[in-house]
Amino acid sequence: MTDKLVSVDWVQEHKNDPGVRLVEVDVDTEAYREGHIEGAVAWNWTSQLQDNVRRDILTKADFEALMAKSGISNDTHIVLYGDNNNWFAAYALWLTELYGHEKVSLMNGGRVKWLADNRPTTTAEPSVPAASYTAKEPNPALRAVRDEVLQALKQPVQLVDVRSPAEYSGEVIAPPGMSETAQRGGHIPGAKNIPWARAVNEDGTFRSVDELETLYGTQGLKSDTPTIAYCRIGERSSHTWFVLKHILGYPDVRNYDGSWTEYGSMVGVPIER
Repeated sequence: MTDKLVSVDWVQEHKNDPGVRLVEVDVDTEAYREGHIEGAVAWNWTSQLQDNVRRDILTKADFEALMAKSGISNDTHIVLYGDNNNWFAAYALWLTELYGHEKVSLMNGGRVKWLADNRPTTTAEPSVPAASYTAKEPNPALRAVRDEVLQALKQPVQLVDVRSPAEYSGEVIAPPGMSETAQRGGHIPGAKNIPWARAVNEDGTFRSVDELETLYGTQGLKSDTPTIAYCRIGERSSHTWFVLKHILGYPDVRNYDGSWTEYGSMVGVPIER
């Protein structure tokens, strides 16, 4: 597939290599404290990977501080994995690439696959020396923001809604138990509903390239057309963004991290149900 995706076997063999940093990314780091891969540091998606005041991505300075604190330098190979089929790990990979870090991969299958294989875990948190890190300016080619999404309604841009059919139809605004919501239910006009879960196997690993090409091809997606993926808060769409960009090789695919919590609350914009 791609060097952006490594297997659990690869991680087992290389987790202690100099220059490799494992990072577990969860929406709640309680799982990390219960047991994680030896040597992995933890990132909390809610508190560490977002600017909670501005409701935005981390600033360049905050991103640099996070990387340095995690013992990551510009030439470190970061391997990300986490809960929820790597939703939040995929978001972390998207954010890391947004700031120009090239040597970063997802562990195929994430935390669930590692545990299902009965691989060893530890509760010991590693002590990592702080590093020096300098980020690039955010790459706009990887991110779609509000005005660009509105403009896409008038252009030949593929919009992919990766939420559940019930969210897409407007039957529900958020999955059960999820607090982040919007004022209205529905979807962005013209968006195709291709739920993220259709891209993975039962063990959380990604389906084969042929299967993925068939999945998106039968829905009418074309690799040579600019594409924007969105969900509710930008994590599930990061997962689909990863599939389209790094597994299928779409050259122009962006993640709309504002997603439905932003779009579904804006005044004066069209929606479909």
